[in-house]
Amino acid sequence: MATIAPAGDWQAVLAHKPHSLWADALRRLARNKAAVTGMTLILFFVFVALFADRLAPHPPLTLYPNSSYLPAAWIKQSATNKTGSAEFLLGTDGIGRDVLSRLIYGARVSMVTGLAPIAIILIVGTTIGMISGYVGGWVDNIIMRITDIFYAFPDLLLYIILMATLRDTLLGSWFGGLFLLFIALALVSWVDVARLVRGSVLSAREKEYVEAARSVGARPGRIMLRHILPNIISPLVVMAAFSIPRMIIVEAVLGYLGLGLRPTTDPNAYFIASWGSLMLEGQSAISAQPWLLLSPALCVAAVVLSFTFLGDGLRDALDPRMSH
Repeated sequence: MATIAPAGDWQAVLAHKPHSLWADALRRLARNKAAVTGMTLILFFVFVALFADRLAPHPPLTLYPNSSYLPAAWIKQSATNKTGSAEFLLGTDGIGRDVLSRLIYGARVSMVTGLAPIAIILIVGTTIGMISGYVGGWVDNIIMRITDIFYAFPDLLLYIILMATLRDTLLGSWFGGLFLLFIALALVSWVDVARLVRGSVLSAREKEYVEAARSVGARPGRIMLRHILPNIISPLVVMAAFSIPRMIIVEAVLGYLGLGLRPTTDPNAYFIASWGSLMLEGQSAISAQPWLLLSPALCVAAVVLSFTFLGDGLRDALDPRMSH
């Protein structure tokens, strides 16, 4: 004979609200100390980038006479027999510009370079991958062969060729050369996203909820956007978190090669210096002013590690097998 649960038990069941996948993932992410630390550092660098003009102690393009290659403030005697000054915490470069101010402004370039191309890559890669996986047949075959062609290009070599050949054109002058850099970064990097999305769509298109949507006459575009995309977004979030540091490293490498942000003398320009260009300036002055090279290198390392920690945390948090 069936028994009826006490009224208190039913009230407890009804009062308990089920947690969504994203709520559970956010809770697991918050318990990951490395991911939280990485997210905190990322927010710090974003804050520095947004308010660089207020945080910088000096204008980044101002030249201070008789102040070239000053060491950091805590150094009493440098290789050039100069003493650090509290006015310039990280010293000055070869023509007397404040290193700390230029480092702060460099955060703008790295943050934008990390985030803007990823938006383009996700949009292009997701669109191509969803069409290829959902339509299938000869359309899928053609798209995948085009994807293989782009995948065959060495990434860094293609970036260098595009930046070197188009740097002095009208396209290369927009936003100090950053627009061309965004195009170069997105031109090849969408391939990995397209492959990931295609594989996820091939699996999802045979699910019951997709068949149900087809049976009621939903159009393919609506099925892809309203039913399939929300169910495959988790791996895209993780891939974006891991791709952002790669974009930042590429910008730093191109800047170190002299192919990154174009030099400017406009004090009102939003993008004035990049960490890669600072490393290029510092590599020839490593003995006279080591912080000209070390400070941007440490910042690049900190941002890359932060996004890596965040990516690891997101991967664990969004994995359904981690739920309790």
